[in-house]
Amino acid sequence: MKKGIGIGIEDFRKIIKEDCYYFDKTNYIEELLKDRTEIKLFTRPRRFGKTLNMSTLKYFFDVKNAEENRKLFKDLYIEKSEYFKEQGQYPVIFITLKDLKKNAWEEMFFGVKELLRNLYNEFNFIRDTLSESDLKEFDKIWLKEEFANYDNSLLNLTKYLYNYYQKEVVLLIDEYDSPLITANQRGYYKEAINFFRNFLSLVLKTNSNLKMGVLTGIVQVAKEGIFSGLNNVRTYNILGDKFETFFGLTEEEVENALKYFELEYEIEEVKKWYDGYKFGSSEVYNPWSILNYLADRKLQAYWVNTSDNALIYDSLKNSTIDIFNDLERLFEGKEIKKEISPFFTFEELSKYDGIWQLMVYNGYLKISEKLEDDQYMLRIPNYEIQTFFKKGFIDKFLVSGNLFNPMMSALLEGNIEEFEKRLQEIFLVNTSFHDLKGKKVYHALFLGMLIWLRDKYEVKSNGERGHGRYDAMLIPLNKIKPAYVFEFKVSKTIKGLSAKAEEALEQIKEKKYDVGLKELGISKIYRIGIAFKGKNVKVKYEIV
Repeated sequence: MKKGIGIGIEDFRKIIKEDCYYFDKTNYIEELLKDRTEIKLFTRPRRFGKTLNMSTLKYFFDVKNAEENRKLFKDLYIEKSEYFKEQGQYPVIFITLKDLKKNAWEEMFFGVKELLRNLYNEFNFIRDTLSESDLKEFDKIWLKEEFANYDNSLLNLTKYLYNYYQKEVVLLIDEYDSPLITANQRGYYKEAINFFRNFLSLVLKTNSNLKMGVLTGIVQVAKEGIFSGLNNVRTYNILGDKFETFFGLTEEEVENALKYFELEYEIEEVKKWYDGYKFGSSEVYNPWSILNYLADRKLQAYWVNTSDNALIYDSLKNSTIDIFNDLERLFEGKEIKKEISPFFTFEELSKYDGIWQLMVYNGYLKISEKLEDDQYMLRIPNYEIQTFFKKGFIDKFLVSGNLFNPMMSALLEGNIEEFEKRLQEIFLVNTSFHDLKGKKVYHALFLGMLIWLRDKYEVKSNGERGHGRYDAMLIPLNKIKPAYVFEFKVSKTIKGLSAKAEEALEQIKEKKYDVGLKELGISKIYRIGIAFKGKNVKVKYEIV
């Protein structure tokens, strides 16, 4: 009987007890112990196994239920390691901050207090051994009293546990940056950073009660923002070569899983869809997508709809023309050169390169090549992420798919009157298009075409042909289909729309932008001039 597939199970004990297929990452327990850095921060995209790996560390190190937990590691790598003697030797504090997503600071702080109350309740058996003053502080947290010392709560708990067990404590903090990302989005970042800076720094800085601290997150918030004054934190991010396959799956791991579930014949298609991430010098696959594929046996996008992409969409709405041009290159399958810093500040989101850092650390772009200093070549990693851009970019940024898709269908059917009607409808009901001024309108429309039509057409922009540079061109991959040549104009007045659209159409003819298309075997060409003014649009066309 084959093992099950534990989709969504982030608890190591449950994975093993329910006989689910497990990608053995326990060799990294050995590496963590060899690495003498006291505090380690791992930054990776969502759904790359961070919580499961932290859970694995908890069951390995925890002195509670040590003998029972020992059985969980039977036949895994670490069982044969000399470091297996460290199993069950330390009290463990494990908390995850990923669910602290609240609309206001008061709500988030209430969530923090509830989180800490539950954590203290887990260790309430030590209350009988506490001094009178420590018991008073313990119970303030346990009872969620308003004036409890929440800043010191983790630091104090490490002290209580060390005194109880006479053993150093392993501290595991999952998704440490999640509340800060939420706070920045919802306008209370100052309150959040002030609390979490103290909350984390107090427990992590020169704490003699700690054996090791391990944190995970998506980004490394700059030290002056969160780890102020700490010099004992080492970050292992997607740019470095150490621990690069601790999170995510190697090609060998994916191939073994495909063979186990008798799907090895699909390896090339699976690679096309889910490979392409690069951590350090290693190519890795997205584990969430692989597990879902193993369960469903369907090649489709699994990962891209699992997380909150509001930061990316907000940044795209404030995009410059330069960002549109870079997105165009990415959608064409090309690379762009950007500076990617190992540190992240939310202030960078308002700068030119902020959006690219966000996309790299969130897994929407991959590093294809490292250049000098912090310069990297970036590209879209795989077909799954292209699907995100097709669905998410159009639906969330350009216009809802149930408006954009019929417009493009009308175009491909040669019903240009219906295409104009649908395009006008989009401009009337969609504020994103209305907010785009001048050439941004053209770029938004073109980018939508670029990613919606990528399977049927070669989509080009600003190319040289004839006696000038056309705005956009659709060259069919199947030459039985028609080609489309577009020229875009912006009218100063609504009355001048029709004349501007006619001017755009005449420019296509005069400059001979469609020269050479017939020689490619294309029998029908649509010349299309489009003029914009605010929420108004006019289309003129002819067929040759």
